[in-house]
Amino acid sequence: MNNKKIFGLLLIVIILFTTGFTSVSTKPKDLYRVYLKGESLGLIESKDELEDYIDQEQREIKNKYKVKKVYAPADLDIKKETTFDNRVKSVEEIYEEIKDISPFTISGYVVKIKGLDTTNENGKVVKGTTQKIYVTKKATFTNSIEKTVKSFITEDDFNNYANDTQKEIEDVGQIIENIYIKNKITIKKDLIPVDKKIYQTEEELSQYLLFGTTEKQKTYIIKAGDTIPDVAFKNKISTQEFLIANPDLQDENSLLTPGQEVTLGILKPQFSLIEVDRVVFREDKNYTTETRYDNEKYVGWSQVTQKGVKGEQKVTQEILKVNGVIESRTPINTEVLKEPINEIVVKGGKKSLYYGYGSPLPYAGTWGWPATCASISSPFGWRWGSLHDGTDIAGCGYGSNIFAAQAGTVVVSEKKYGGYAGGYGDNGEYIVIDHHNNYYSLYAHLCPGCRSVKVGDYVEKGQPIGGMGMTGAATGVHLHFAIWYGFPYRGGTALNAMQFY
Repeated sequence: MNNKKIFGLLLIVIILFTTGFTSVSTKPKDLYRVYLKGESLGLIESKDELEDYIDQEQREIKNKYKVKKVYAPADLDIKKETTFDNRVKSVEEIYEEIKDISPFTISGYVVKIKGLDTTNENGKVVKGTTQKIYVTKKATFTNSIEKTVKSFITEDDFNNYANDTQKEIEDVGQIIENIYIKNKITIKKDLIPVDKKIYQTEEELSQYLLFGTTEKQKTYIIKAGDTIPDVAFKNKISTQEFLIANPDLQDENSLLTPGQEVTLGILKPQFSLIEVDRVVFREDKNYTTETRYDNEKYVGWSQVTQKGVKGEQKVTQEILKVNGVIESRTPINTEVLKEPINEIVVKGGKKSLYYGYGSPLPYAGTWGWPATCASISSPFGWRWGSLHDGTDIAGCGYGSNIFAAQAGTVVVSEKKYGGYAGGYGDNGEYIVIDHHNNYYSLYAHLCPGCRSVKVGDYVEKGQPIGGMGMTGAATGVHLHFAIWYGFPYRGGTALNAMQFY
């Protein structure tokens, strides 16, 4: 017997000895080994037969997701193998082993929305979290994105921007210069495990993109006398959030009917929509009040010897909005159309024993404006679940004068960066003035080193006290101006400053 035959017989004997007489073949066969989560489940004769069997058995998944085919689990691996092993399992046996362990998959799209980096109160960068959204059709996501965008921008404005049909500004007006999503978004076709949340309708996905949840939002039954701003404020949401949750209502002046059910929802957008606008408007140019003193008269006496007359100017600003909320106003150009006439006031300069105390109670109409411009970037009120306790004034330019809104004594003049000591942690450079009647005014986000008054100083209404900046938790140059009844954050109540003008 030649060497080749001897070797062949020895090989067969070894195989028989190690695997058993019933599990080997004298000839190798092409089979398929099935692995689940890296563990072998055994051999089958046909990969296609197993995949077809899975597809036939999972009719319920087909009906639920309205798809034509169901695929094997993502962690199932089938590899071709040439072997002498005869221990072959049926596709039914393999199916029974895997059906309750790993989810089957369907063809769809994986959308990745990259989270944006943020900075915490300690100044450290917090990396954004990338989330995955699964849809059966690409159009479900793209249409939901467009629908969500149109919650923040009117359909007419969006279409005019997209089609380049906006009317150019001739004298005054506003146009959109740019619209984009700040987050990086990718869409990839892939097999999706059916144990994931898979969106099939634009309505459901649009709700998630807006509110961060698919759960039903709270509702409220309208009572006699209710208005949209009142209902929104009482339920700690902004008027904008109210209108987005109730798209059938056109604006905050829409009529409400007693017994009408409305939706209340706190916005939690899953992406940052950036809108850049250019606006041109005319506004009053405030006159300067020139104060002169008569030392024969006591402090508190005053007389206007020349009445001030406001001028007029044309202002061009760039407005940056994030998800419909104004984040900053940047002045681009100011054209003076009519110069103002300054006002001259003569005041008493003779001090009494009680100088600085007993000021008359401030009331609507007596407060001076605290900035050199009048553009409000963010009003007082509820927004995204928290109370914005002041009025943000922007568009005046970095370092522009900030004025005391009412006479009083400076009780705070310092800086707070990070932390939340006494409620001031995000105010940056700020000033608090006590008006000696339980009213206080607060001026925050002033520029570094711009505070020109110190604790204990008595200031007149209209006196410069600092410069506009963006210190603390501020996006863009602006003044956070607040009026409180009671000491700010320490038992006091924040008031809407605009009711004093």
